[in-house]
Amino acid sequence: MDVLITAVPLVFVLAVTTVAAHFQPGRHPLDALGYGWLVLAALPLLLSRRFPLPVFVLVAGLTWAYYWSGYPGGPAAVLPTIALFTLTRLRGPLQAGIAGAAVLLAGLGVLLATGSTIALDGRVGFFLVWLIAVLGIGTAVRNRVAAIHAARESAAEHQHRMAEVERLRIAREVHDVVAHSLAMINVQAGVAAHVADRRPEQAVEALLAIKEASAAALADLRATVTVLRSGQGLGPAPSLRQLDELVEHTRATGIDVRVHGSPGELPAPVDAAAYRILQESLTNVVRHANQPTAVTIHLGRKSDTFRLVVRDNGRGAVEPRAGNGLRGMCERATALGGEVTAHPLPDGFEVLAELPIEGER
Repeated sequence: MDVLITAVPLVFVLAVTTVAAHFQPGRHPLDALGYGWLVLAALPLLLSRRFPLPVFVLVAGLTWAYYWSGYPGGPAAVLPTIALFTLTRLRGPLQAGIAGAAVLLAGLGVLLATGSTIALDGRVGFFLVWLIAVLGIGTAVRNRVAAIHAARESAAEHQHRMAEVERLRIAREVHDVVAHSLAMINVQAGVAAHVADRRPEQAVEALLAIKEASAAALADLRATVTVLRSGQGLGPAPSLRQLDELVEHTRATGIDVRVHGSPGELPAPVDAAAYRILQESLTNVVRHANQPTAVTIHLGRKSDTFRLVVRDNGRGAVEPRAGNGLRGMCERATALGGEVTAHPLPDGFEVLAELPIEGER
C-alpha cells in the first residue's frame, strides 16, 4: 500500500509535468535535476502512514521549492495533498490543520521575503480552498473509518454476548438433563448396596429403578446433543405435563411427594422453565437434604404470575451455596422477568419461583 500510494502519484506527476513543459517555453527546461526533484518530493510518501506529520512537512517543503525554482509547472501539488490527507486521517483535523496552515504561511512568507508577487495573486485563495478541501475530505474519511470500526466492534461484542448466552443455555440444558437422573441413580445404587444381602428383592427393585433412570438420562442427553449438533432449535421442550413422571422418580427414592394445585395452561417458555426449576429442586432434595421423608409441591397462580413452591422436611437446613443448579434456576426465572428464592425453614427447606405468565420478556 505504501509503495502504491507513492508510485502511482509519482508516475502521474512526472508524465503530466513532462507534457506540460512543452507548453511553458519561458520556464527552465525539465532536466535530470528537475525529475530528480520531483522523485525526491514523492519518496517520503513511503513513510507517510508511519510518520505522517514529518512526511507532510518535508513533501510540502520540497513541492513549494520546486514551484519556486522556475521549473515547469505541473500537478506536483498532488504529493503534499496525499501527505496532508494521510495526516488528517491518522492524526485528526486539528493537527493537520495547524500543520497545513503553518506550511502555507511559511511558503507565503518566503515568497514575500524574496520579493515574489505570487503571494498577491489569486493563487492564495486557491491554496486556502485546497487546504480546507483536503482537511474536510480527510476528516470525513477518518470519521467513516471510525464508524466502521465501531460497528465492527459492536457486532463482535454482540456476537460474543450471544455466544456466552448460548454457552450458558447449553450448560443449563446438559446440567438439568443429567443431574436429576444421576441423583436418582446414586440414591438407588446406595439402596441396592445396602440391602443386597438382607433383602435381595428390594435390591432388584433398586437396580431396575437405576436401569430406568439411566435409560431416561441417556435418551434425554442424546436428544439434547442431537439438537445442539443440528443447530435447529431446542427440540421438544420440557413441560409440567410430565409432572407425574418427575414425581415418580423422586418417590422411587423413598421420599413421599405430594402435589397441590395445578399449573393449568402456561406459555411454553414459562412451562419449560417451571419444569426445569421443579426438576432441579427435587434433585437438590435427593442430593443435599438431610434425611428428608416428604416433599410438598404447590402449583398455582397469583394475579398474572405463576407460583411454584417446593418444600421438604430435611433436618438442619442451612443457607444454600450458589452452585450450578441454583444459578441455573435463577437464570431461567430472570430471563422471563421472574425470580427464584431458596431459603431454609425451621423444619426444612423451601424453593419459591414466581414467573410472569405473559411469556418471555
